[in-house]
Amino acid sequence: MEKARTKRKLFRRSIVISSLIALLIAISPYIFYLYESAPDDSQIWETFAFTISTEAYPNVYSMLWLIMGKVLPLYLLILWFFTCKHWWYHVILIPIAMYSFQTFTLLNDDAEFVDEAEIYYIIPIMMVIIPFVYLIRLKIFDKVVHGIDLKKLDEELEQLKDLDDYHDESIEIK
Repeated sequence: MEKARTKRKLFRRSIVISSLIALLIAISPYIFYLYESAPDDSQIWETFAFTISTEAYPNVYSMLWLIMGKVLPLYLLILWFFTCKHWWYHVILIPIAMYSFQTFTLLNDDAEFVDEAEIYYIIPIMMVIIPFVYLIRLKIFDKVVHGIDLKKLDEELEQLKDLDDYHDESIEIK
C-alpha cells in the first residue's frame, strides 16, 4: 500500500515537472518577442517597474532584440542540458558557454566588437568537455559493442599483479 502511494506521488511530481518544462519551452516565442514592446526611437525606456537605457546601441528596441537573440537560445540550451538523459549531454555546455560569453559581451557597453573573441574563451572549456565526453563514449562503446567490462578487466589486472607480487616474493626467498 505504501509503495503504491509513493509511486503515485512520484508520478504526480514527474507530471508537474514535465508540464512546467513543457510550459517553459512553449512560452519561449513570447519571451523572445518581449523586445517589441520597447521603444524604437529612444535610448531610454522608462516603465513603472524599471528603466533601461543604452548608449552603445541606437535604441532600446535594437539592444533588446540583440539580447533576446542571445538569451533565448541560452535559456533553451540550459533547459535541454538539465533535462537531457543522453550520455553526451555534457557537450551542450559548449554552446551554453558560447551564448553566455556573447550575452556578457552584449551587456558590456564598452565592447566595440560583438561575437569575435568568444572563441578564445570557449577553447579551454572545449579542451575539458570534449575529452571527457569522448572517454564516456569509449567506455560505452567498449561495453555495448565489444562486450568488454572494464571492472572485470581491472579485477583481472589486479589478480595478475598479485600473482606477479607472489612470484617476486617466492624468487627472493630462494
